[in-house]
Amino acid sequence: MDGELGDFLRSRRARIQPEEVGLASYGRRRVPGLRREEVAQLAGVSVDYYIRLEQGRGSGGTSRTKSGGVSDAVLDAVARVLRLDEAEHEYLRAIARPRRRSEGSPAASRVRPGVRLVLDGLDRNPAYVLDHRMDVLAWNALGDAVVGFGDKAPGERNMPRRVFLDPAAHDLYPDWPAIAAQTVAHLRLKAGHHPDDAAMGRLVGELSAASDDFRRLWADHLVKPCDHGVKQIRHPVAGLLTLPYETLTIPAAPDQTIVAYTPEPGSETAERLALLGSWVTSRAG
Repeated sequence: MDGELGDFLRSRRARIQPEEVGLASYGRRRVPGLRREEVAQLAGVSVDYYIRLEQGRGSGGTSRTKSGGVSDAVLDAVARVLRLDEAEHEYLRAIARPRRRSEGSPAASRVRPGVRLVLDGLDRNPAYVLDHRMDVLAWNALGDAVVGFGDKAPGERNMPRRVFLDPAAHDLYPDWPAIAAQTVAHLRLKAGHHPDDAAMGRLVGELSAASDDFRRLWADHLVKPCDHGVKQIRHPVAGLLTLPYETLTIPAAPDQTIVAYTPEPGSETAERLALLGSWVTSRAG
């Protein structure tokens, strides 16, 4: 994640033309979008300070918080000028003032028994638990029938690896480009909150080396949480499933999230999931 703050800010100012923020476009521009001087002017900070911010040296000068990081006022002003949405604003704060964390103890990957009981109680809803690297830590029977991680080795139970390294992913996800972009945007958001996570760095490096698509999407610096939405899966047994989903963060383990698919009762997908559940039960018996 070295240089991430500068790369992110440059990518965001490149999206905005001077005319959009009331500035006259003058002179030849070597790069698209706003110049650093223009961002500084609009944000009300000195050009020198903004340049140091893009270089990852923005904790100096008079705009420091008591903890030594860039002030909220500066980050809020830059976010306003660059028209960052809520997720991008959150990401900016995370990478500008990184909270150093260890990679995590083995306990951080353990799912509490009570959470597993919650999963099992969702007998009509495929559900599983993800961590911040999008590793699948636990699932219920229907979730395994849909997602199919139960027979995988622990290192292979990872959503980004599934999307970018599994040749079957393009058949599994009818709208693969959207799923790929969403996966990368969510992973980047989480990576910004875990700058010292060596396993996260290895995952990003592995995917960047193995997938041109991942490398291209990662370079776009898109950040967006996957907290709810709709996903389509072409299941080999149940057929095409249209799956709305909701996510719930576990307070006692904030890096763990329950993902539950919530098809409308009586819908074709709900009926297909019921049949899939019966099929799973008969196989288990």
